[in-house]
Amino acid sequence: MCVSPVRLVVVLLLGLSVTVSARTDGGRTFIVEETTIAQVHAGFLTGNLTCLGLVTSYLNRIERFDQDGPVLNAIASTNPQAIAEAHRLDRDFAERGLTGPLHCVPVIVKDNIETAGWETTAGSLALKGFVPERDAAAITRLKQAGAIILAKGNMPDFALNVLTTVNLIRGATQNPYALDRVPAGSSGGTAVAVAANFGLVGLGTDTGGSVRGPAAHLSLVGMRPTMGLSSRAGIVPLDANSDVVGPLARTVEDMAIVLDVLTGWDPNDASTEAVHRLGSLPTSQSTLAEGLNGMRIGILSQAYLGGPLKIDPQVARLFARALTDLSSLGVEIVDTVALTAIQPLPGMEHCQGLKYDLNAYLKQQGNRVPVHSLQEIIASGRYHPSVEQDLLAMQASPQQGPGSKACEASAAYRASVAAAMTAAMDRLNLDALVYPTWSQQPQHTNHIDPLGAGQTLRFATAAGFPALSVPMGFTTEVLPSGLSLLGRKWADAHLLRLAYAYEQATRHRRPPVIAPPIPCECHIR
Repeated sequence: MCVSPVRLVVVLLLGLSVTVSARTDGGRTFIVEETTIAQVHAGFLTGNLTCLGLVTSYLNRIERFDQDGPVLNAIASTNPQAIAEAHRLDRDFAERGLTGPLHCVPVIVKDNIETAGWETTAGSLALKGFVPERDAAAITRLKQAGAIILAKGNMPDFALNVLTTVNLIRGATQNPYALDRVPAGSSGGTAVAVAANFGLVGLGTDTGGSVRGPAAHLSLVGMRPTMGLSSRAGIVPLDANSDVVGPLARTVEDMAIVLDVLTGWDPNDASTEAVHRLGSLPTSQSTLAEGLNGMRIGILSQAYLGGPLKIDPQVARLFARALTDLSSLGVEIVDTVALTAIQPLPGMEHCQGLKYDLNAYLKQQGNRVPVHSLQEIIASGRYHPSVEQDLLAMQASPQQGPGSKACEASAAYRASVAAAMTAAMDRLNLDALVYPTWSQQPQHTNHIDPLGAGQTLRFATAAGFPALSVPMGFTTEVLPSGLSLLGRKWADAHLLRLAYAYEQATRHRRPPVIAPPIPCECHIR
């Protein structure tokens, strides 16, 4: 993408205008765009902001920029009860103050996360009309912490596309940094909504990179927690062996707050038994500001040099600068960590997967869903053509359930990958691994090539380890790029500490100029 000097000056000037815009009312000032959880709560406490005002302001932004103006198509639907919930939280605040760590935090959640009494389609026309009876476990935790579920984020059918976000219900979600570039997937709608300031934070799901990939393309922080740290109950599955719920945020601190709320045991998700046995883990917020002196991280060059295109020169430049910045923070960088190659075991690809997991999920829903199996979905034709080959391949696969030889092989492979990564980190005394989230720039919307995308996110998925993407800067001055950090199992808090120090030192996050500030409704009651 070639950016002319004139366009670049306009873009930079508009970017500066976003950072200084504010709304005033009787001498009181509050900036809705790019605000944080701490700033929102301070606004409530000082009287500069009401919950109703905050929610109304975000709904105004969704109306102005999502289906009007640039038509970002990030939002699948908005919560019809959002205004009523804001009124309730304002009354609660007047009586007893903040009701929890997420008091009146408007959250955008991916449309494969169940919301009671509110349509959940998993991005597919085949599930249009499905209204769950119960909230997903993650939604319950958010609400108990005081959050408002403001809107559902657009996504590709059943989270099957990691490169872009498109379906037959809403169409294509656009990247607000450059409308001719993809936002990645499959949590692309949620990520675009958070990046464009349609909500305060977001909640996505990550199976093979579906939170971290969009975060990198949209100048956000996106995290895949340790498998089992938080519950997946109530998620429309893609692959239960790999699915996790992960937050998206504009700052590491906001991500830490949300992750602490999500963390914990759930009897409805067997993967969380491990965190139950571990007992207390350090909270993500408690370790953020401890500093990095003595930390060692290794460059995982296998993540970005193994593809046919190696690494884009501009991404390589940003990555080199990131390593220098980390070194200046007291981190010792270990060059080129070699992971032992673990070969896939025969038949492991038949362990569960979409066909097995989705069929089981749909069977549980009974008559609440319009289709009851993957075969019925395919027969309906109610899905975007871009996922057809994946659906057909999965239907043809002899997928097997827990306890099968296929699942035994899959579990052995995952354990071997985790052991190899732990051994490499032990051998070099490393706290984390580092690599670019994508080795290439965001692809053009009219030329999406899986072989040329440069996605580098498979390592954490196979091992079940925590990984996150944090803004690394911009190529061509307008296209976001992300830095990935991968940590040891259950070391999520330490990984956030590393990301926080890097974020605070570099401040690469920048909002898209295509969705600028609009008048704030901050003080209405």
